[in-house]
Amino acid sequence: MSYIDGFVIACPKANKEKFIAHAKKGDPVFMELGATRILECWQDDVPKGEVTDFFGAVKATEEEAVLFSWIEWPDKQTRDAAMAKLTEMMENPELADPRMDPVANPMPFDGKRMIFGGFVPVVTLEK
Repeated sequence: MSYIDGFVIACPKANKEKFIAHAKKGDPVFMELGATRILECWQDDVPKGEVTDFFGAVKATEEEAVLFSWIEWPDKQTRDAAMAKLTEMMENPELADPRMDPVANPMPFDGKRMIFGGFVPVVTLEK
């Protein structure tokens, strides 16, 4: 069964092109580690809520856009193996992939406000 990692990010609107470049550089690493699909989505039609919303979830300011992204994996085992490999790369500089290096490919947003998690699909409709 497939497995999904989901992300919500607040990114300065002025950094849209930097975000796209960051994703294009780093996302292939996840594909090489077994991901089957990655979507990086920039805010388009995101309403403000009365009780809660995407903006509040990441404490986005008026100068920031909300991004919604996900990585699809064939299964949780592949995802867990990929995350273990990424952790190993971060802990051992000699194994590090320069595409994931925060100096060579800095995040153009405040990573402390990113929310993320792993999800098991319970309903899937496809054409």
